[in-house]
Amino acid sequence: MKANLESVEIVIFDLGGVLLNIDYKATSLEMKKLGFLDFDEHYTQLAQNNLFDQLETGKISEQAFINELKAHVYSQVTPNQIVHAWNKMIGKFPNKKINLLESLNGKRIVMLSNTNVIHWKKVLLEWKNVRQVQIETYFEKIFLSHEIGLRKPHKETFLFVCQNLNVSPEKVLFIDDSPQHIKGANDAGLNTFYYEDETSFFQLFS
Repeated sequence: MKANLESVEIVIFDLGGVLLNIDYKATSLEMKKLGFLDFDEHYTQLAQNNLFDQLETGKISEQAFINELKAHVYSQVTPNQIVHAWNKMIGKFPNKKINLLESLNGKRIVMLSNTNVIHWKKVLLEWKNVRQVQIETYFEKIFLSHEIGLRKPHKETFLFVCQNLNVSPEKVLFIDDSPQHIKGANDAGLNTFYYEDETSFFQLFS
């Protein structure tokens, strides 16, 4: 269900794939170079195993995650190489996406992202390449799965965010590029926009 922007109080943006370029294949290729040959069986955009879920919800540390991955790669691979491979999927912030955020003055803007402490450090570095002010200045609130202990697509994640923002789900528009996240948001009563391409995305705000 797509809502008219005028009928909602808050727009919640996903991060990767919506505001930030993401290339899952890039991390897959790097991991395979390090010896993690069946990486794709453990991690994709649509599904991932418990290790990645634990990292994304802050249940394990960065070091514990790296230690677990070391069991899948060649023995000579260093922790820094693992971090580099894991971060390879993180792309750039297109300037026109940030310009769009700046044009939404008067609208409450929020971010909800399934991310982890390793990726978030890289995201902040990429942000500095496009803006000098902190990313937090662009959003009323930023909900990161590794900080709140909840992740999409679970219905309770969206209800938690709405409760925290003191807003009814039907007054929220959620934008995401993963169909399972859109379904979770719909189940929680939010209006949604499924990001499939830049053209329709920018048309939403025109």
